Amino acid sequence: MSNEMNQQPRKRGPMGRMGRGMQPGEKPKDLKKSIKQLAQYIGKYKIAIFIVMICAACSTVFNVAGPKILGKATTALSEGLMEKIRGTGSIDFTKIGKILLFTLGLYLMSALFSFIQGWIMTGVTQKVCYRLRKEISEKINRMPMKYFESRTYGEVLSRITNDVDTLGQGLNQSITTIITSVATLVGVLIMMLSISPLMTLIALVILPISMGLIGL
Repeated sequence: MSNEMNQQPRKRGPMGRMGRGMQPGEKPKDLKKSIKQLAQYIGKYKIAIFIVMICAACSTVFNVAGPKILGKATTALSEGLMEKIRGTGSIDFTKIGKILLFTLGLYLMSALFSFIQGWIMTGVTQKVCYRLRKEISEKINRMPMKYFESRTYGEVLSRITNDVDTLGQGLNQSITTIITSVATLVGVLIMMLSISPLMTLIALVILPISMGLIGL
């Protein structure tokens, strides 16, 4: 009975190669080549990506400058309150209102630039994904039947849907995140230096010491 079972041909089920083809955390065989090919796909949209970089930088600058401008309203409020207590003056609500309106304008401009860069980047990633799916479809039509007999439907569909979707989401998020993070880091550092160079120096000294202690 066991010999007959061993001699029967093993059928490959839909999940037979699914785990093999979709292992989590699987790394590409040639990362540099993959990045180079991806850069060639994105190369057609250099102008759009350049606009995205400018919009992301402007959005971050306006967002970083907001708290410093808002601090002037707090200062005007505290000074007016002290003058009112002393009986030498009152709170200048007109000045505070102008500062708040200006701050609101900064945040609105930041949101506008953020929306523009997100809209443009989404369009670029959708075009890249469309081109990838089109080329994959054309290649699948040229593949021999032997290829499909050795692979499951799930593995083939995964490359057309899941892999391309993952690439599109990563591409849409990574570029804008890198630009925004760098602009935020530089902008916050400049704002800290403009407020208090000494406190900025102390913060820059404490951060690596804290990281070293946490690491230990």
